[in-house]
Amino acid sequence: MIDVSGFSKRYGRHTAVNDLSFTVPRGGLFGLLGSNGAGKTTTIRALVGLTRPSAGTVRVAGYDVWAEPIPAKSSFGYIPDRPHLYGKLTGRETLRFVAGLRRLPDAEREIDRWLEYFRLSDFGNELTETYSHGMRQKLTIITALLPNPKVLIVDEPMVGLDPQAARQVRELFRAHADAGNAVLLTTHSLPLAEAVCDRLVVLDRGRVLGEGTMDDLRAQTGTRAGGVDGDSLERVFFRLLEEEQAAGAAQDAAAPAQAGRGRRA
Repeated sequence: MIDVSGFSKRYGRHTAVNDLSFTVPRGGLFGLLGSNGAGKTTTIRALVGLTRPSAGTVRVAGYDVWAEPIPAKSSFGYIPDRPHLYGKLTGRETLRFVAGLRRLPDAEREIDRWLEYFRLSDFGNELTETYSHGMRQKLTIITALLPNPKVLIVDEPMVGLDPQAARQVRELFRAHADAGNAVLLTTHSLPLAEAVCDRLVVLDRGRVLGEGTMDDLRAQTGTRAGGVDGDSLERVFFRLLEEEQAAGAAQDAAAPAQAGRGRRA
């Protein structure tokens, strides 16, 4: 339901993402991991139509996001890394606005249900500019899930959430995928990614270091495999980064020798 094929994004001489490909099928929950500047948010922005690819294609629910933007965007819900809301609307007005755009039937009942779920019922008629960051984040999550989208695209969803809300959100993402939808998640929380994601891709400076299930990544890095006794995603993640750094250092060390041989030739 999400198909990224040969995606690259360049800003002048800087390559933010280089030849990235992955697929999130129906029922899948896919984690996109990496340090700051790895290319995660650039990839997300391309998928939701905010950044045009320099090369390759990005498709959501079978639609090319840039060639068929309207049907593509109508098929997904998006939770950005920072909540962007109209401060002069109340929480309930915000959700009614979203419901109207999506032409949702029986919207009031669903709005009431979601506000109650996140304990926002008492604040539904308050302006969103008065909300705390965590409350704005909860409302943003509701706006994405209210239409029950086929695809859910999520960029760092847990910032500002209290422990109970964070647990609720984890369960929502897993349930949404299990219902036959696709979820793409970026997060700096490696325990969260390990707990909920079926497959993972690790990026560093726009390139893929590893991709697959936890056992696939353990096999790639030579870490301990298997169930609760297997090495954690945190250990696997840092092993991938260490291997990349070691490979880069070896290339740098070899460069002067190769240049010297070239001059002697």
